[in-house]
Amino acid sequence: MRPEYPPKPRPGDRVAVVSPSAGLPGLFPRPFELGLRRLEEEFGLVPVEFPATRKMGSSPRERADDLHAAFADPTITAVFSSIGGDDQLTVLPHLDRDLIRAHPKPFFGYSDNTNLHAWLWNSGIVSYHGGSVMVELGRPGALHPVTAASLRAALFASGPYELSEVREFNDVDRPWDDPDTFLSAPPMRPCQGWTWRNPDRVVEGISWGGNIEILSWLLMAGREIREPEAYEGCVLFLETSEEQPRPADVYGILRAMGERGLLRRFPAVLVGRAKGWSLDRRRTPEEGDAYRRALRAAVDRALDEYAPEVPAVFDVDLGHTDPQQVIPYGGTVRVDGPARRITVTY
Repeated sequence: MRPEYPPKPRPGDRVAVVSPSAGLPGLFPRPFELGLRRLEEEFGLVPVEFPATRKMGSSPRERADDLHAAFADPTITAVFSSIGGDDQLTVLPHLDRDLIRAHPKPFFGYSDNTNLHAWLWNSGIVSYHGGSVMVELGRPGALHPVTAASLRAALFASGPYELSEVREFNDVDRPWDDPDTFLSAPPMRPCQGWTWRNPDRVVEGISWGGNIEILSWLLMAGREIREPEAYEGCVLFLETSEEQPRPADVYGILRAMGERGLLRRFPAVLVGRAKGWSLDRRRTPEEGDAYRRALRAAVDRALDEYAPEVPAVFDVDLGHTDPQQVIPYGGTVRVDGPARRITVTY
């Protein structure tokens, strides 16, 4: 079953804001309320919060109820996640697939929301990996123009969109509980563009993947992962979180996917620019760059062993990076190696 694109919102529409993972808006209202304001002022949408959106410690059932209410409400035309977390896996058993299939809507989020993306993919609904309220929309200073352009196209447009190969990025977070954080935009620093592996062909397919740590949990729990042949011809996209998993662990996850017969099914792979800094694990710029090189080597090793001829693109601006570009989850992705271009269909 190929996922289908749900109808798009229009400026002036009401959109749901939910917390299917952590209720961090209740702890850090500044970036959340800034994100809500930007939805209104810069995108012309009317955000509607649901009961568990600002509630830390809400039960999986409460969060599922919010999702059901958001999708079933005929006045709501899209659903935004406030942020990620680490236990959305426990929400999936409470979801009503028939209800959400009957009311398909664009869903935006990433990180722990990989759980819901995979669930929607299996429900035949295209969703959108990126664009959280607290992080991208609540970015201090201003939205990065690359992020804003991608998010706007994913929200309102239908058709091909060429991803940008950026030459600057930010890797360093500032504390959300400090008002001074929001007085200026984060400082950017130069970066290399994309790095290509086996760029000898053009591949087009529907996308599947997300945050690799969450995919590993889905694999371990036996949820929302289908038999390998279901992914034949799909474009795999992967990214890592602010937890900065060890390169050896990333290799181990990919090795397990290879042993399961998954990796060889994907004719192309996109790998997001890895986050190499967090408030809990701070690195110098040089250390962050070294970490990213080590992660790439881990992915290269797995591909060498299980899919040696597959084209791959590294340091794509997806997932936990700034700027961030939205990837349709279950939508069409075209990877043009000879032309060094990546085009998604929103």
